[in-house]
Amino acid sequence: MKMGSAIALLLTGGFAGFLLTGTLEGTPPDPPGAVVPGVVQASLQDQSPNDISASRQTAITRAVAAVSPAVVGINIISLRQFRRWSPWGDDPFFRQFFGDRVYTQQVQSLGSGFLISSDGYILTNDHVAGNAKEITVTMTNGHKYEAEIVGTDPVSDVTLLKIDDTGLPYLHLGDSDDVIIGEWVIAFGNPFGLFDISDKPTVTVGVVSATDMNIRTQEEKVYRKMIQTDAAINSGNSGGPLVNSLGEVIGVNSVIYTPNSGSVGVGFSIPINQVKLIMEELKQTGKVDRSFFTGLEVQAVDARIARYFGLQTADGVIVSDVQSGSPGERGGFKPGDIILKVDGERVDSGLALTSILATVKQGTSVAVTVWRNREIIELSLRAERGPSGR
Repeated sequence: MKMGSAIALLLTGGFAGFLLTGTLEGTPPDPPGAVVPGVVQASLQDQSPNDISASRQTAITRAVAAVSPAVVGINIISLRQFRRWSPWGDDPFFRQFFGDRVYTQQVQSLGSGFLISSDGYILTNDHVAGNAKEITVTMTNGHKYEAEIVGTDPVSDVTLLKIDDTGLPYLHLGDSDDVIIGEWVIAFGNPFGLFDISDKPTVTVGVVSATDMNIRTQEEKVYRKMIQTDAAINSGNSGGPLVNSLGEVIGVNSVIYTPNSGSVGVGFSIPINQVKLIMEELKQTGKVDRSFFTGLEVQAVDARIARYFGLQTADGVIVSDVQSGSPGERGGFKPGDIILKVDGERVDSGLALTSILATVKQGTSVAVTVWRNREIIELSLRAERGPSGR
């Protein structure tokens, strides 16, 4: 999926029926190896209840039984600002007198989460609980807890919560770099508030459809290197775990492809290896420090610029200025350089570059692929604070 395309496509489809015609003259004999209902019934009667129960157990059912107790439903009350436009529209003469009315309203919403420690730490999405005023967590045993926000990071869409209890069930965090495309995965969550009815998470099963997917939502939020799955993820599933058949968490469910306000079998999860780094910093400081500057000024590459510099396509961004003494200058960047990739990820717009650099933590470096003098060179850019400490 191209990074610049928003998730707003319309899919259509249908099904074909088959009409069988012919004549029936009596009942034909059973073909060799045919399954006869009476034989199946007799065979099942010969088995003990324990044997039948054991035959129904699979890696999926065992993972569900192990994981479910640590999945939680989250109910949120948050304050949101709304703007009521002036009845005079955009007429500047009237708006200078009447303006727009901005008011705050209390909004209730829901989501999912999961315990990652026996002392009550819970992972969920920032868009679920990052701006919450009150948070109520419901366990599968029916117990409800008031939760507090330990820290949240809107860029990675990760929030860490805490409830006051010990001896709680929790999940093992797996290795999302070891995910296999096509392997079975299970999505847990609280779609449409169903958790409140049964105190049990809803379970959907599918496979890993793809990895390293970069997507942009209609709200212009960019998610990077996501895990795609066809396990149904619906409204309210956000923040729930995506686990493999061993019951290990490999991702946090976050985004769905929804052309018709429902699941169409295309969902995306934040890889758990990304989340591990974020949650440790949230636990220590309550936020992720992204306060750095590059010292580079860039602009989009259009067809004219691409032809002038000998590029086949109008991709990348061109460096228009490099601030003296900046990380960009120390990294060897020069005006006229065209940035094509950052850490191996293609840069096809200024927004793409911004979204990639927004995930970089202070003190770390990224590899940058640059087009200079009609050839490829590799540079390094270190995330550092600016002269003013910003």
